[in-house]
Amino acid sequence: MTQTATTETLRVPDALLHYEVRGQGPLVVLVGAPMDARPFEPLADLLAVDHTVLTTDPRGINRSKVDDPDRDSTPELRADDLARLITHLDAGAAVVLGSSGGAVSVLALVQAHPELVHTAIPHEPPLDQLVDDRAQLLAWTDEMIATHLSGDTMGAWRKFMLIANLHMPDEVIEHMFGGERDPQDLADERFQYTHMLKPTVEWVPDFDALRSASTRIVVGIGEDSGEQLCERTSIALAAGLGIEPTRFPGGHIGFAEDPEPFATRLREVLNES
Repeated sequence: MTQTATTETLRVPDALLHYEVRGQGPLVVLVGAPMDARPFEPLADLLAVDHTVLTTDPRGINRSKVDDPDRDSTPELRADDLARLITHLDAGAAVVLGSSGGAVSVLALVQAHPELVHTAIPHEPPLDQLVDDRAQLLAWTDEMIATHLSGDTMGAWRKFMLIANLHMPDEVIEHMFGGERDPQDLADERFQYTHMLKPTVEWVPDFDALRSASTRIVVGIGEDSGEQLCERTSIALAAGLGIEPTRFPGGHIGFAEDPEPFATRLREVLNES
């Protein structure tokens, strides 16, 4: 059932954040990077029957405008944005689920403000520095960004899929990223490649701070993620925290592709706390 969403903005240092609130009850925050709030809407609707659900566009993406478009969007900055949003809602400590780059934002949030998060669920964070082939991955990332900046968008996305170990036919990549595209999507893509991607994949968690935090941390991995890079980095994160990863239905964005089983599994995980 679709829940009514209240759409607001919040002024934070150097940005005006777009955010949406659904439902009533304990606070759940759903966040991505570079993914904006839209793909989280079906999951947010399912959770909003008994939770207050906050979704947001990360700074520099879609409706969250930045004052300085040449400034990098670091995990620390995005974590500060989340802290300000949670504090602004004044609904108590939150469950915060982050996907991909948003999962890195969530980890940075726990390091800086553990009192605001009672359960953190980083789902498949791309923490390249935690795996043995980190030097090769970071070199490939530099090549991918250079390819994008040269104007070869399709070549950059092919490199992205190779690095992530995502198998996608060329015709699918052509359909997704070729031809006429929405100007906002192009602007978001450029911001991702130039100001978000490297600060995210090069970020290194402070394991001592995370282990000592009062926050419960659940490292999520998609059941269908196979040998993908984000499965490897998530396994390394869980090992560094001394916990076992938790499997969720679907793959890297299972919450968007099939939200109902994901919501069911999420509720099970929360009830275990």
